[in-house]
Amino acid sequence: MKTNILIAIKNLIENDLYSIEKYKAMHYKIRINNMGGALEDLIKDALCNSFKLENNKKIERQNEYFSYLGNQNNPPDLIIKNGDAFEIKKIEGSESNIALNSSFPKDKLYSDSNMITNACKNCEEGWVEKDICYAIGCIEKSKQSKKIKSLWFVYGDCYCAKPEAYIRIKNKITNSIQDLGIELSDTKEIAKIKKVDPLEITELRVRGMWGIQHPSKVFEYITKKGNKPYLKVLMLKKKFNSFDENSKNELSKKCKINEVKIKNPNNPANLLEAILIEYEFNT
Repeated sequence: MKTNILIAIKNLIENDLYSIEKYKAMHYKIRINNMGGALEDLIKDALCNSFKLENNKKIERQNEYFSYLGNQNNPPDLIIKNGDAFEIKKIEGSESNIALNSSFPKDKLYSDSNMITNACKNCEEGWVEKDICYAIGCIEKSKQSKKIKSLWFVYGDCYCAKPEAYIRIKNKITNSIQDLGIELSDTKEIAKIKKVDPLEITELRVRGMWGIQHPSKVFEYITKKGNKPYLKVLMLKKKFNSFDENSKNELSKKCKINEVKIKNPNNPANLLEAILIEYEFNT
C-alpha cells in the first residue's frame, strides 16, 4: 500500500497547513465559500503527499493512489487503492452536528449498499467491505481568515452502529406510511408516493436527513479540546496494529499516540480497545 491515514497525518503535520485559506491560495482558485472543496483537496494531497505538485501531476498521483473519487451526492469521497474509504465533511464555527443527508452513518463501506454508485462498487475487483474513515474539518468562521479549528479522523467502527440499527428505523417509518393505505413506489429514499392529486400528476418524496454528533462531543470522555488548532485520529487498536511499523514509528516522533477504551457503538456496555492520536498545530 502506497499510502494510509498515518502517512496522511504525518504529511499534514510536516506541512503545518492548518490554514485552509493559506492552502487555498497556494494551490487552488477557490471561492471563499467553497471551503468544503478545499478541505477535500487538502486531504487528497495529504494522502498522496502532493502538496508541491502542479495540478496535472496531482491528477497523475491521485490516479496512482486512489481507486475511486466520488461526488457530493454519493459517498464515499475517495477510496485508497486496496485500502480505506474516506468521507470528508466540513462544518463552520462551533463543532456542531454533522449533516450526512440521505446517507445514514456507516461502520464500514459495503459493496452491496444501494447508497453507493456502480462505479464505486466496481472500482476494485472483488471487494466486499472496506474500513471507512470520517474526516471532519471545523473551519473557523471569520471574515479575516479561514483556518482549521479542528480536524478529526475517526473510523466508522468507533463511531457508528452496524447498518441494521439505521435500516430498522428507516423501515419502520416506511411501513408506517404504507399502513396508512398509501401506495408507495420503489425508492432508495424513505418513501416515494405517486399520484397524490386527482389528476395523478403530483408525487411526494420522503427523504431521510441523517445527522451525527461531532466527535469532540461523542468522545469527550477520552479527550479534551485545546486552545490551539488541533488534529485527532481515532481508530480501533487492531486497525492501528495493521499498519506497517515504519508508518507507526514515523508518526510517533511527531505526536501523542495513546491507548484508550471507547464505548462499543453497538453496545455501550462493552468497551473497545482503541488508539487516539493527538497533535496541536503551531499558530
